Amino acid sequence: MSIQRITIAGVPVDICRSENLEEEVLELLAKPGTKQIIFLSVWNLLKARRNSEYAECIQNADLVLPVSKSIISGARFLKKSIPVRYNPFNAVIEVLSILESHYKSVYLLGARKMTLQKAEANVRATFPALQVVGRYIGYYPKNAEEAVVEAIYKSSPSLVLVSEGIKEKDFWAWRRRNQFSSSIFVYYRDALGVFSERIKRVNEKTFNRGLEIYSEIFHNPFKIFLIFPFLWYILIIVWYRLFKK
Repeated sequence: MSIQRITIAGVPVDICRSENLEEEVLELLAKPGTKQIIFLSVWNLLKARRNSEYAECIQNADLVLPVSKSIISGARFLKKSIPVRYNPFNAVIEVLSILESHYKSVYLLGARKMTLQKAEANVRATFPALQVVGRYIGYYPKNAEEAVVEAIYKSSPSLVLVSEGIKEKDFWAWRRRNQFSSSIFVYYRDALGVFSERIKRVNEKTFNRGLEIYSEIFHNPFKIFLIFPFLWYILIIVWYRLFKK
C-alpha cells in the first residue's frame, strides 16, 4: 500500500505522499460505490471525538488528508509517522488534474447560481479534457433533494466536488452513500468560490507557516474564541502522550 493510516487522539489520519496521490485516486475510481476524501482540520478532529456519526464517517472515508499544521505537530509529539499536510484547494486542483489526464468527469455541487456558473466556466477553461457532466446550486430547498441525488446518480461522475451551501458538509455524501453508483466525493467549502474568483485563496506562504487562521479571524473576529478548543486539543495530545500507549 502506498498510504499508511495512523490515529491522532483516536481519529484516523492517512499518510499519502503527493507522488502517490494519482495512484490512490485511480484506485478509488476502480472501486464500486461511493468513495469519500476528507480534508481533516484540527476542528474536524475535535468534532469526531464528540460526534459518533462524524467519527464513523471519517473512519470509513477512503482518504483522510490532514490540512492543519497542528495535526502534523500532534503526530510528531506522539512519536507517530508524520503525515503530509495538504492545502485543500491545491489538493482539489491536483485531483482534477489527475482526472483530466485520464479523461474523467466531475459534477459541481454548491454555491449560488452566479458563483457556480463562473466556477464551471473556469473549471472548463482550466481543465479542457475534463468533462463537467452536471452542476447544481447549493442552498437548495428540501424538495429538490431527490432531483439532485438522481442527477448525480444518472451522470455517474468520477468526482463530485461539494462546496458552500451544502450545510451537511462531509455528512452529505456519507448519509446518501447507498444512493450513488460510483463516484468520489470531496467537500471543500471554498472550492467553487475560489474557482469563481469570488473568494481569494490563502497565500501559500501563510498556509505553509500554519497562519491561515489569522486571515479567518480577520474576516470573522469571533473566531478568536477558537483558542479554547485549540487549547483543549493540546491537552488531549499531552494526555495521549502521557497515558496512552
